[in-house]
Amino acid sequence: MAVWTAERLFETFFRPLYPPDLREDAAALVAARTAEANPAHNPRFARELDDIATVFSRMAATVLGRDLVLDRTDASVHRLGAAIDRDLRDRLLSASRPGDPDGPLVPFVIHGAVYVGACIVQAHGGKWGVRRPLWESVVTLESRAGTGDLSPFAWWLKSLGDAEIDHAGLATRYRVHVERATARPEELPPIVRERPDRKLPPLKIVRYDKLHKYLVAHLPELRDLGRDFPSPEQLDSLGFLQLEFTLLGEARLLLMHGMGKAGLHLMWLDHAGFSHALYFPADPGAGHSVTAEGDKLLVRFESQGKPIEHEMLYWG
Repeated sequence: MAVWTAERLFETFFRPLYPPDLREDAAALVAARTAEANPAHNPRFARELDDIATVFSRMAATVLGRDLVLDRTDASVHRLGAAIDRDLRDRLLSASRPGDPDGPLVPFVIHGAVYVGACIVQAHGGKWGVRRPLWESVVTLESRAGTGDLSPFAWWLKSLGDAEIDHAGLATRYRVHVERATARPEELPPIVRERPDRKLPPLKIVRYDKLHKYLVAHLPELRDLGRDFPSPEQLDSLGFLQLEFTLLGEARLLLMHGMGKAGLHLMWLDHAGFSHALYFPADPGAGHSVTAEGDKLLVRFESQGKPIEHEMLYWG
């Protein structure tokens, strides 16, 4: 069975719909993705994008089979991301023909991309950067991570590829590039107030009962792991070799990190318990390191024998 990648999805279903100059010239397409198609800032384009997002929020239920309450909030993007699964994708693919603008896949994706962009604009003050064709439009977002152009259309294609279709890739990218980038962790209450710079030893045997005893002994201020923390069965399935603990942001966040049987896991907790997590494919036997430097977090590990250094904001 052929693998569906983001590139294959694009070439099969979307590229045939592009203007001839972009369809036939790869360099022209690359240039169009970075060129402002509305240099005069005509408000008509913003209104048109807004209308497309509204149409998607009303019509998505006919494709999804249920109403997700698409109200342009961050939570609505997570509901949407969870709904985009393999069954939905395969159903859309089977009902669509290559290059057919009237099949269910193309309008669902391009309107959905505009909807996600509209969420960034409304909830986080992003600004539209108009592209040609319109569904390639980006959202410029200023945050403590810097200023960047976010491409919801590219996010959608990647989330529909085989590598991400079972892992809610759209919601993950939104959380990392929008929610976490604009978060204000300094406004969180501290987990600990006494000795916030305390060093925490590693947990050598990682089981749920051992973790509970560890926290009682070393971090009694954290009274709850939170509703969304991995269950005992899920924790066991990750196969941690050991688990390390780092307090971040004047002890407003606790980072649990460790190598599992399939790679490196990082889990952030705040005063209320589990907040979010990240996973990196990594070589378990090679070890890893986590270093906090100001607002940045440097994560070092090896993947397929090659050293990797990943830099992010310390709140993930």
